[in-house]
Amino acid sequence: MASHGFSVTFREQLLERLRSERFDLLVIGGGITGAGIALDAVSRGLKVALVEREDFASGTSSRSTKLIHGGLRYLKQLEFGLVKEVGSERAVVHNLAPHLVIPEKMLLPLSEGKSLGYLLTSFGLKLYDWLADVKKSDQRRMLTRAQTLRYEPLLKKDFIKGGAIYAEYRTDDARLTLEVMKTAFQRGAICVSYVAARDFLYEDKRVAGARIVDELTKRELDLRAPAIVNATGPWVDDLRTADASLSGKRLHLTKGVHIVVPRERLPVQQAIYFDVSDGRMIFAIPRGRVSYIGTTDTNYDGDKDHVVATVEDAEYLIRAVNDTFPSVQLSLNDVESSWAGLRPLIHEEGKSESELSRKDEIFVSPSGLISIAGGKLTGYRKMAERVVDLVIHRHFGDQVFRECFTNRIRLAGNTFGSYDDVVAYRDAVARQLAGAGLEEYVAEYLVGNYGQQTDLIIRHFLQMDAAMNKDLALILSELWFCFHHEMIVTLLDFFLRRTGLVNFDIMRVERWKSEVAEELGRYAGWSAERKKSEIDALDTYIAEARLTKRIASI
Repeated sequence: MASHGFSVTFREQLLERLRSERFDLLVIGGGITGAGIALDAVSRGLKVALVEREDFASGTSSRSTKLIHGGLRYLKQLEFGLVKEVGSERAVVHNLAPHLVIPEKMLLPLSEGKSLGYLLTSFGLKLYDWLADVKKSDQRRMLTRAQTLRYEPLLKKDFIKGGAIYAEYRTDDARLTLEVMKTAFQRGAICVSYVAARDFLYEDKRVAGARIVDELTKRELDLRAPAIVNATGPWVDDLRTADASLSGKRLHLTKGVHIVVPRERLPVQQAIYFDVSDGRMIFAIPRGRVSYIGTTDTNYDGDKDHVVATVEDAEYLIRAVNDTFPSVQLSLNDVESSWAGLRPLIHEEGKSESELSRKDEIFVSPSGLISIAGGKLTGYRKMAERVVDLVIHRHFGDQVFRECFTNRIRLAGNTFGSYDDVVAYRDAVARQLAGAGLEEYVAEYLVGNYGQQTDLIIRHFLQMDAAMNKDLALILSELWFCFHHEMIVTLLDFFLRRTGLVNFDIMRVERWKSEVAEELGRYAGWSAERKKSEIDALDTYIAEARLTKRIASI
């Protein structure tokens, strides 16, 4: 199926296919794990359907630290297998989407009384490089005190005793999820958002499908598939409960919060990973016009459908920054935006939230329902491989399927041969946009989000009314692309999970939200009431992200 079918305008045809056709596999959950499973399964020859109750990546998969990283801190927990797997996967995922998974050197300062010693850190990072098979040019480099302070002059000088530079990769988690989903769709998987699995269907006490409901029309239909995978992240136990199979191990949810401040308020020279007083480690990462800081790690038993940062969360991160970079002196008023997400970890008695393993686990219920929980963004592809291997073994063992080859399937937007090609393409886009009066960072933003799909956006942009504000023309061109190629349904789908603007350029959202709502309403046939409700929902999200209401009440 062509990629242009991945649009809300084709939704009725997709729903009809879900109703009328029989599938080999139903994946419930449209985060990175579900998307990865759909791509792996369809590429091996299974007929796949995927449903997501809200927008794709609307849960944990848009709320991470946005790094494809190897889990350096898991060395402390002696989880060598996990470090090896996710560390090795970083280079694989980078090759699948080099525009979206970008090399990022990370500074690790060593300070008195907090970090591991210099020799132990040097050994740990050397082990990390070996386990993750890091290429020689990216292997860790230990720094003297003076070198560390040259890399980051803002650090608290009295306590620095050295440091290290090592390799990580930066991404946009929601965009990565979406490109995996689009790639699965292009290969034949039927993937539809805003469709909830309501109840399971059974034959001889075995799951044989699900009753699903279109959340936009509330219409119900039955979807038939002998194999069902529950990849719903924090909601995994809810579906196990619906299947009457929640026993033994269960989820332990923890909340992670990130805050975003203007780059000039935290002008770190590069990404930095630093200790805080309670023994945790926190990232501060420059990204375009902002820097973002995270993450917290606290137990969570609240509403899984409404997870927000609190003033206390923000104050914790601000204290950590001000202690490490004493000249900065951030305050709550510097917070432009924030996000909070849940980590669906596997509960282990007697362990604190920060000690729980990030390894994934697969549960198979007596009904045959397969559930996967835990894991990390970086390891999505290997998690998917294990799940699809199990599905084939349990349900299609008498048939011959290909081995997993998703390590060779380029994601949508990637026709680059290497990261050097990405840089050359980005420079060419920058030159093209400069002629239209747009700044160089716009090219970095567009190529980082869309890869070579940027060509379609620029083509549309160049056809816009020459008298229109160029920034508005560009954002409406993005909207045109996302509506026709990326299945956006709501205003928040566009501003948060397709563009990332609510997180990283919230003023631009507030400037153009009415014009974008008007244009999206024209595409989708919205009433005046629908447009108002979409803007109201966006405004509510922005107020929560800005901590506006909670700061005002202090």
